[in-house]
Amino acid sequence: MSNSLPDVLAPGLAVVFIGINPGARAAAAGHNFAGSNNRFWRVVHLAGFTPVELSAEQDQTFVKYGCGLTTAVARPTRRAEEVTRAEVIAGVAVLKVKIERYAPGTIAFLGKAAFAAINGQREVIWGPQPGRFAGAAVWVVPNPSGLNRGFSLDELVIAYAALRRAVAKDLPALRP
Repeated sequence: MSNSLPDVLAPGLAVVFIGINPGARAAAAGHNFAGSNNRFWRVVHLAGFTPVELSAEQDQTFVKYGCGLTTAVARPTRRAEEVTRAEVIAGVAVLKVKIERYAPGTIAFLGKAAFAAINGQREVIWGPQPGRFAGAAVWVVPNPSGLNRGFSLDELVIAYAALRRAVAKDLPALRP
């Protein structure tokens, strides 16, 4: 298994999606959201971020649609609960530098747990958050992982579509 997963980043993206850390399956494949049960690529397509449903192998092309991907902690695990508090604390500093360097308009944490781990809050709401992180507006959207079945596909699409509407002015025109 690889030690990490490459970021999908470019300067000035409309939105960067941030997971707590890479999944073991994705890291082994070398591509983001490679797990067969992960609904990320389907959800971002149905929410209008991409004109076609990308495969995990096409993850690096996500930037052409104004979107990026990174994680707070680089170490892959089978479950996010395996990430230690020390790793999160160290990861916040690295994440802040990345966000300042690439200057996306918005960052979207995949799941309340990801955002809570970063900012230390216990109570987190879905959607836009007060304040900014490293200059970017902050959103929290449900995690599309196959392990998170608390949200149906339709509910995920609704949440991600709300984010898409909020960043629409910064997204490029969709072309396959």
